[in-house]
Amino acid sequence: MTTRNELLTVRQVLDELGGVSRRTFYRWREIGKAPKGIRLPNGELRIYRSDLDDWLESLRSAV
Repeated sequence: MTTRNELLTVRQVLDELGGVSRRTFYRWREIGKAPKGIRLPNGELRIYRSDLDDWLESLRSAV
């Protein structure tokens, strides 16, 4: 069972988004159109599930 505050890898986020490319995701981050993330001390990016869910909900509300 997953929790709402689970930390997701970029790959997990891309899979949840239906196969969005890594390049597209990082481009969205560059222009401020991606969910918030945190950078771990080893340099890897993680996204809280709650931030991904909130971001997706904001997209639905924008339509």
